[in-house]
Amino acid sequence: MSAIFNFQSLLTVILLLICTCAYIRALAPSVLDKNKTGLLGIFWKCARIGERKSPYVAICCIVMAFSILFVQ
Repeated sequence: MSAIFNFQSLLTVILLLICTCAYIRALAPSVLDKNKTGLLGIFWKCARIGERKSPYVAICCIVMAFSILFVQ
């Protein structure tokens, strides 16, 4: 089943996107900062969410990892 139609897979993809964008922005800020608008602005927004809400994102990642490893 595709990640679009499975809610848990969709949440996993979104969490991975947020974490990856925040990591890339920490390593090379100029890559994401030059595209703040438009379609590529989604990655900048995900990086901002990852930076500002990092404790909540970390908790969500831990809960998601637990549910993938032990519940399924």
